Amino acid sequence: MKTLATLLIILPAMIFAQHQPIDLFIGTYTNNGKSKGIYVYAFDPATGSATLRSTAAANNPSFLAISADRKYIYAANENGDGEGAVSAYAYDEATGRLSLLNQQLTQGDAPCHVAVDRGGTHVVVSNYGGGSISVFPIEPDGSLGAISQLIQHTGSGPDQSRQQAPHVHSAFFTPDERRIYVQDLGTDNVHIYDFRPASADGPLIPAAQPVAKSSPGGGPRHLTQSADGKFVYLIEEMIANVLVYRQQNGRLEAIQEVEINEAGFTGKNGAADIKLSPDGRFLYASNRGDANTLAIYRVNATDGTLTKVGNQSVLGRGPRNFNISPDGKYLLVANQNTDEVVVFSRDAATGLLQDTGHRIAVGSPVCLVF
Repeated sequence: MKTLATLLIILPAMIFAQHQPIDLFIGTYTNNGKSKGIYVYAFDPATGSATLRSTAAANNPSFLAISADRKYIYAANENGDGEGAVSAYAYDEATGRLSLLNQQLTQGDAPCHVAVDRGGTHVVVSNYGGGSISVFPIEPDGSLGAISQLIQHTGSGPDQSRQQAPHVHSAFFTPDERRIYVQDLGTDNVHIYDFRPASADGPLIPAAQPVAKSSPGGGPRHLTQSADGKFVYLIEEMIANVLVYRQQNGRLEAIQEVEINEAGFTGKNGAADIKLSPDGRFLYASNRGDANTLAIYRVNATDGTLTKVGNQSVLGRGPRNFNISPDGKYLLVANQNTDEVVVFSRDAATGLLQDTGHRIAVGSPVCLVF
């Protein structure tokens, strides 16, 4: 049993730790000359404000992933013409600085998403233009080894203006990291692979259920999962819907489809990102195009289904990516087309958002990682 004196020491330390700034990494597009690369900010969870710590020059680092030990950052360099690449950086938490370790070509154009397993064994890159997945082993120093697996998707979808060929948009590990879900916008497929990091033939092996279909012409982009992996929430870019799957015995079954937009919306869609709140009670989904809103849903804890709570303007244009602070108090939106990150406070009881008035001015922000 802790004595009163011990508690008087521990409690202030806990409160102090909860209010310590945390680093926020911002990936950007640099091809329009508005930004330099990756930006590292100290985000203050007590106020919602942010202070620039460092900048790392990079070419179109449009998606970022941090290793589980917080020592390395991996960035997808979204270039075409055979120059698509993935970069590895050492991260110094004390100074907030990134140091480039190495870079590897992905052998696929327009890599737009990168994922790293918690074991720190592999980096998986999604090549949108190439319609492929590139897998790289991670060396002991955090750098990337030579490409160990390149999986080329095939096929097309019903919308020949966008789905004339495969377009791999993202890859997400399941919570237990036994599998990985790969979203292909061009073919309306969620490809499912078993993840076996020690396999001599490459870590990604088609699962017993190799594909889960999405809506025809929907364009699967990103997904998020419940903490236990029982429910999967897929955002469909082209029709701005969220598709809910139940996962059972390693198989996905679609159980619900809900709209992102407000009733009566008739403008252009460009649904982009999807996240669950840290407590799993609310789900958020962004739509770009003419909407520029976040949809807010309450999650049924029993069956995983969604009930619409409302829509929130992102107070800008082009919400390509957003993220929720680890404590769940804030939701930050990267508005690509208005060159700033908008900071909202989040009501944990209702899921609703309120503008804090804080902004982070960054050219073409497209990825936020805490």
